[in-house]
Amino acid sequence: MKLKTKLVIAFMTVILVPVLLISFFMCIVSHFQMNRIRETYNIEADIGEIVANSSIQIFTALSGQIQEAIQVQLDRDPDQFEDVDFLRTENGKLMGKYSYLIVRKNDEILFDGHSGKIPGLRAEDLPSYEDPSSMMLSGRQMVRGQYFKFSDGGEGSVFIVTAINEMIPEMRSLAMEMVISMILVLVITAAILTTWIYRSLLRPIGRLKEATRKIAEGNLDFTLDVQENDEIGQLCTDFEGMRQRLKETVEERMQFDTENKELISNISHDLKTPITAIKGYVEGIMDGVADTPEKMDRYIRTIYNKANDMDRLIDELTFYSKIDANKIPYTFNKINVTEYFLDCAEELEVDLAADDIEFGYFNYCDEDVTVIADAEQLKRVVNNIVSNSVKYMDKSKGKVNLRIKDVGDFIQVEIEDNGKGIAQRDLPNIFERFYRTDSSRNSSKGGSGIGLSIVRKIIEDHGGRIWATSKEGVGTVMYFVLRKYQEVRYE
Repeated sequence: MKLKTKLVIAFMTVILVPVLLISFFMCIVSHFQMNRIRETYNIEADIGEIVANSSIQIFTALSGQIQEAIQVQLDRDPDQFEDVDFLRTENGKLMGKYSYLIVRKNDEILFDGHSGKIPGLRAEDLPSYEDPSSMMLSGRQMVRGQYFKFSDGGEGSVFIVTAINEMIPEMRSLAMEMVISMILVLVITAAILTTWIYRSLLRPIGRLKEATRKIAEGNLDFTLDVQENDEIGQLCTDFEGMRQRLKETVEERMQFDTENKELISNISHDLKTPITAIKGYVEGIMDGVADTPEKMDRYIRTIYNKANDMDRLIDELTFYSKIDANKIPYTFNKINVTEYFLDCAEELEVDLAADDIEFGYFNYCDEDVTVIADAEQLKRVVNNIVSNSVKYMDKSKGKVNLRIKDVGDFIQVEIEDNGKGIAQRDLPNIFERFYRTDSSRNSSKGGSGIGLSIVRKIIEDHGGRIWATSKEGVGTVMYFVLRKYQEVRYE
């Protein structure tokens, strides 16, 4: 649910829920209290009439009932209303209903039944005999009078006096219960909304705060669980994605630092080996050990070869730095496959002959087949693969074969050797940077560990693909393919 939708729901809930619940509770409470009022005061009016004019309704019903009883007594014996005991009995019936009797003969009060709990009326407050009204309101009291004649001819009147503010305790209870109901409804609604907002907003924000604190402390090994499907949930999802990317970046950085340290260690070792050899041969020349022209020529040639090894390592390191910065200087041209690989084969044959390795070249492509490639970088690919074959050659009669094949829209180059081979567990990783199947650092199998990663990078930048097959003890075949160049003809 969207956060905007939640706010709208919360707004509507604050307005509608209290209104509906208060109305519901008011109906229940008022129904219960009105039934009590009906039973107490014998009122048959409906709830609306009772609430709208409760004092008059109840007083009318109450006084009317008593008037009927008084009228019966007056018709039977009006002089009873001079009997104090009789009047006390009748007055006691009214006291429980917040009312009392006043009996007057002529202008004299014969009986006043008010108590300390109910305010009394003075004689002058009572209506005169000439007043045609039978009901009056005096302050907070309602008075209803009934006039008659005593047997001796004296004028008599009986008044029912009711304290308006005291006569209906049920109405007070009703009002109090309604107020309490409204407060409870508001409190419950607020509690529900607070819980909902806490679960929807504060809880995910708290998780975000905790996750931020962990990242600030350098701890990225945690997971931010996302349970919401709103803007806050999307924020948590984005934050978790950021944490994962940050963790990957840190891990890549650590791996990069480790690989750089390994590279420096590898290059240092591989540079130290030819330098040590050069120093030894130079010292031999300086000490006069090379005392014949043949020895001198052999020493100088060895020094030259070792210097070439150093130059190759430095060149490889320089090229690696360009790969890391994606700044490899490519110069793409249209190259004739037959002519180009024939030149490569001639150079390889000379170099491999010096290492006493047999070389074979086989071209199965037509003479007009061409590719778009960087001649210098493509030669680097072939030389790096062949150098690896020579480095790991363990046969007394080494062999390296170069085959060029036509495979539809591509040419496929295969470089095969009969060296020690590569274990199947290592084969998927040989094109990774710094991966070496032989972790030993002897001089015969040294190397930076980046040669084949450079090969893969160059081939992929040419739009090609490279892979290898190998069998331990038998040899390895490296394959790479390049797309043929085809002229676009317009009709």
